[in-house]
Amino acid sequence: MVDKKSRGNAVVVIGLGRFGGALALELASRDIEVLGLDSDPKTVQEFSGRLTHVVCASSTDADALRQLSVSEFGRAVVGIGTDIEASILTTSILADLGVPDIWAKSINRQHSRILERVGAHHVVQPEHDMGERVAHLVTGRMLDYVEVDEDYALVKTKAPRWADDRTLGELGIRKKYGVTVVGIKQPGGRFTYATSDTVINGGDTLLVAGDTDKAERFAEET
Repeated sequence: MVDKKSRGNAVVVIGLGRFGGALALELASRDIEVLGLDSDPKTVQEFSGRLTHVVCASSTDADALRQLSVSEFGRAVVGIGTDIEASILTTSILADLGVPDIWAKSINRQHSRILERVGAHHVVQPEHDMGERVAHLVTGRMLDYVEVDEDYALVKTKAPRWADDRTLGELGIRKKYGVTVVGIKQPGGRFTYATSDTVINGGDTLLVAGDTDKAERFAEET
Protein backbone atom coordinates (compact mmCIF):
# COMPACT_ATOMS: atom_id res chain seq x y z
CA MET A 1 0.00 0.00 0.00
CA VAL A 2 2.83 2.41 0.87
CA ASP A 3 6.21 2.92 -0.77
CA LYS A 4 8.93 1.70 1.58
CA LYS A 5 10.79 4.99 1.14
CA SER A 6 7.85 6.95 2.53
CA ARG A 7 6.27 4.46 4.93
CA GLY A 8 7.85 6.18 7.93
CA ASN A 9 6.03 9.39 7.09
CA ALA A 10 2.78 7.80 5.97
CA VAL A 11 -0.19 8.06 8.32
CA VAL A 12 -3.32 5.94 8.65
CA VAL A 13 -6.28 7.88 10.04
CA ILE A 14 -9.04 5.68 11.40
CA GLY A 15 -12.41 7.35 11.79
CA LEU A 16 -13.08 10.23 9.39
CA GLY A 17 -15.50 12.19 11.56
CA ARG A 18 -15.07 15.86 12.40
CA PHE A 19 -11.74 15.36 14.18
CA GLY A 20 -10.24 12.57 12.08
CA GLY A 21 -11.47 14.02 8.79
CA ALA A 22 -10.03 17.48 9.45
CA LEU A 23 -6.73 15.96 10.57
CA ALA A 24 -6.50 13.69 7.51
CA LEU A 25 -7.16 16.59 5.12
CA GLU A 26 -4.58 18.76 6.84
CA LEU A 27 -1.97 16.00 6.56
CA ALA A 28 -2.83 15.52 2.89
CA SER A 29 -2.44 19.26 2.29
CA ARG A 30 1.13 18.91 3.57
CA ASP A 31 1.84 16.24 0.94
CA ILE A 32 1.86 13.43 3.51
CA GLU A 33 0.61 10.07 2.29
CA VAL A 34 -2.62 9.30 4.14
CA LEU A 35 -4.78 6.21 4.31
CA GLY A 36 -8.23 7.16 5.56
CA LEU A 37 -10.35 4.38 6.98
CA ASP A 38 -14.00 4.54 8.01
CA SER A 39 -16.85 2.04 8.32
CA ASP A 40 -19.42 4.41 6.78
CA PRO A 41 -19.60 4.14 2.93
CA LYS A 42 -20.98 7.70 2.63
CA THR A 43 -18.06 9.11 4.59
CA VAL A 44 -15.58 7.14 2.50
CA GLN A 45 -17.20 8.48 -0.66
CA GLU A 46 -16.95 12.02 0.69
CA PHE A 47 -13.19 11.71 1.14
CA SER A 48 -12.54 9.78 -2.07
CA GLY A 49 -10.00 11.66 -4.18
CA ARG A 50 -9.09 13.98 -1.30
CA LEU A 51 -6.71 11.58 0.44
CA THR A 52 -4.05 9.26 -0.96
CA HIS A 53 -6.14 6.18 -0.13
CA VAL A 54 -9.62 5.87 1.37
CA VAL A 55 -11.06 2.51 2.40
CA CYS A 56 -14.37 1.39 3.84
CA ALA A 57 -13.62 -1.21 6.49
CA SER A 58 -14.10 -2.03 10.16
CA SER A 59 -11.08 -1.02 12.22
CA THR A 60 -11.96 -3.68 14.81
CA ASP A 61 -11.27 -6.38 12.23
CA ALA A 62 -7.60 -7.29 12.70
CA ASP A 63 -7.49 -9.28 9.46
CA ALA A 64 -8.77 -6.28 7.50
CA LEU A 65 -6.04 -4.05 8.95
CA ARG A 66 -3.42 -6.66 8.10
CA GLN A 67 -4.66 -6.86 4.51
CA LEU A 68 -4.37 -3.06 4.28
CA SER A 69 -0.73 -3.32 5.43
CA VAL A 70 -1.41 -0.91 8.27
CA SER A 71 1.68 -2.25 10.05
CA GLU A 72 3.81 -0.59 7.35
CA PHE A 73 2.63 2.88 8.35
CA GLY A 74 4.89 4.94 10.58
CA ARG A 75 1.99 6.53 12.41
CA ALA A 76 -1.67 5.88 13.09
CA VAL A 77 -4.40 8.13 14.43
CA VAL A 78 -7.53 6.64 15.98
CA GLY A 79 -10.12 9.37 15.54
CA ILE A 80 -13.06 7.28 16.76
CA GLY A 81 -14.87 9.24 19.45
CA THR A 82 -18.28 8.10 20.62
CA ASP A 83 -17.78 4.33 20.22
CA ILE A 84 -15.39 3.80 23.12
CA GLU A 85 -15.26 0.02 22.67
CA ALA A 86 -14.25 0.35 19.01
CA SER A 87 -11.70 3.01 19.92
CA ILE A 88 -10.03 0.79 22.52
CA LEU A 89 -10.11 -2.37 20.41
CA THR A 90 -8.72 -0.55 17.35
CA THR A 91 -5.88 0.91 19.40
CA SER A 92 -5.09 -2.51 20.82
CA ILE A 93 -4.98 -4.07 17.34
CA LEU A 94 -2.66 -1.34 16.07
CA ALA A 95 -0.35 -1.99 19.01
CA ASP A 96 -0.39 -5.73 18.29
CA LEU A 97 0.46 -5.01 14.64
CA GLY A 98 3.51 -3.06 15.79
CA VAL A 99 2.59 0.41 14.52
CA PRO A 100 5.42 2.48 16.04
CA ASP A 101 3.54 5.69 16.79
CA ILE A 102 -0.14 5.53 17.77
CA TRP A 103 -2.27 8.61 18.48
CA ALA A 104 -5.77 8.18 19.84
CA LYS A 105 -8.68 10.52 20.52
CA SER A 106 -10.26 10.30 23.95
CA ILE A 107 -13.52 11.67 25.33
CA ASN A 108 -12.61 11.59 29.03
CA ARG A 109 -9.79 10.78 31.45
CA GLN A 110 -10.88 7.19 32.07
CA HIS A 111 -10.96 6.57 28.33
CA SER A 112 -7.47 8.12 28.09
CA ARG A 113 -6.06 5.82 30.75
CA ILE A 114 -7.43 2.71 29.03
CA LEU A 115 -6.08 3.82 25.64
CA GLU A 116 -2.63 4.27 27.15
CA ARG A 117 -2.80 0.83 28.75
CA VAL A 118 -3.69 -0.93 25.49
CA GLY A 119 -0.89 0.70 23.51
CA ALA A 120 -1.57 4.35 22.56
CA HIS A 121 1.61 6.39 22.63
CA HIS A 122 -0.23 9.72 22.61
CA VAL A 123 -3.78 10.46 23.76
CA VAL A 124 -5.59 13.71 23.00
CA GLN A 125 -8.87 15.12 24.29
CA PRO A 126 -9.70 17.79 21.69
CA GLU A 127 -12.79 19.19 23.40
CA HIS A 128 -11.19 19.23 26.86
CA ASP A 129 -7.90 20.67 25.63
CA MET A 130 -9.62 23.41 23.62
CA GLY A 131 -11.95 24.24 26.49
CA GLU A 132 -9.02 24.56 28.88
CA ARG A 133 -7.12 26.73 26.42
CA VAL A 134 -10.05 29.08 25.81
CA ALA A 135 -10.68 29.34 29.56
CA HIS A 136 -7.16 30.70 30.03
CA LEU A 137 -7.69 33.21 27.23
CA VAL A 138 -11.13 34.35 28.37
CA THR A 139 -10.02 35.05 31.93
CA GLY A 140 -6.83 36.99 31.16
CA ARG A 141 -4.93 39.28 28.82
CA MET A 142 -3.21 36.48 26.92
CA LEU A 143 -3.47 36.44 23.14
CA ASP A 144 -2.77 32.71 22.99
CA TYR A 145 -1.88 29.89 25.36
CA VAL A 146 -0.30 26.49 24.81
CA GLU A 147 0.34 24.02 27.63
CA VAL A 148 3.63 22.44 26.58
CA ASP A 149 3.73 20.05 29.52
CA GLU A 150 2.03 19.66 32.85
CA ASP A 151 2.34 23.02 34.65
CA TYR A 152 4.52 24.50 31.88
CA ALA A 153 3.13 26.84 29.24
CA LEU A 154 3.99 29.04 26.29
CA VAL A 155 2.05 32.30 26.39
CA LYS A 156 1.58 34.96 23.72
CA THR A 157 0.93 38.38 25.24
CA LYS A 158 1.38 42.11 24.71
CA ALA A 159 4.45 43.76 26.24
CA PRO A 160 3.61 45.61 29.49
CA ARG A 161 3.81 49.40 29.34
CA TRP A 162 6.52 49.60 32.00
CA ALA A 163 8.88 47.66 29.71
CA ASP A 164 8.85 50.34 27.01
CA ASP A 165 12.21 51.18 25.40
CA ARG A 166 14.24 48.91 27.70
CA THR A 167 16.25 45.78 26.96
CA LEU A 168 15.37 42.37 28.38
CA GLY A 169 18.67 42.45 30.23
CA GLU A 170 17.70 45.69 31.94
CA LEU A 171 14.23 44.49 32.79
CA GLY A 172 15.33 41.29 34.53
CA ILE A 173 12.05 39.56 33.74
CA ARG A 174 13.43 36.05 34.32
CA LYS A 175 14.70 36.98 37.78
CA LYS A 176 11.59 38.93 38.79
CA TYR A 177 8.87 36.72 37.31
CA GLY A 178 10.58 33.35 36.80
CA VAL A 179 9.70 33.24 33.09
CA THR A 180 11.71 33.56 29.88
CA VAL A 181 10.86 35.80 26.94
CA VAL A 182 11.78 33.55 24.01
CA GLY A 183 10.40 35.55 21.10
CA ILE A 184 9.29 39.05 20.14
CA LYS A 185 7.28 40.55 17.28
CA GLN A 186 7.05 44.23 16.49
CA PRO A 187 3.80 45.60 15.02
CA GLY A 188 3.61 44.55 11.38
CA GLY A 189 6.71 42.38 11.72
CA ARG A 190 7.48 38.71 12.31
CA PHE A 191 8.54 36.83 15.41
CA THR A 192 12.28 36.72 16.08
CA TYR A 193 14.37 35.20 18.86
CA ALA A 194 14.74 37.39 21.94
CA THR A 195 18.11 38.01 23.63
CA SER A 196 19.22 40.08 26.61
CA ASP A 197 19.96 42.93 24.19
CA THR A 198 16.47 42.90 22.66
CA VAL A 199 14.67 46.21 23.17
CA ILE A 200 11.00 46.03 24.15
CA ASN A 201 8.57 48.68 22.93
CA GLY A 202 4.88 49.36 23.41
CA GLY A 203 2.77 47.33 21.00
CA ASP A 204 5.30 44.50 20.78
CA THR A 205 4.01 40.95 21.14
CA LEU A 206 5.97 38.57 23.36
CA LEU A 207 6.26 34.80 23.57
CA VAL A 208 6.84 33.87 27.19
CA ALA A 209 7.72 30.41 28.50
CA GLY A 210 7.61 29.18 32.08
CA ASP A 211 5.56 27.57 34.83
CA THR A 212 1.90 28.04 33.97
CA ASP A 213 1.00 30.19 36.96
CA LYS A 214 4.09 32.39 36.54
CA ALA A 215 3.54 32.84 32.80
CA GLU A 216 -0.10 33.78 33.43
CA ARG A 217 0.92 36.20 36.17
CA PHE A 218 3.35 37.94 33.84
CA ALA A 219 0.69 38.15 31.11
CA GLU A 220 -1.51 40.13 33.53
CA GLU A 221 1.14 42.83 33.85
CA THR A 222 0.18 46.17 32.27
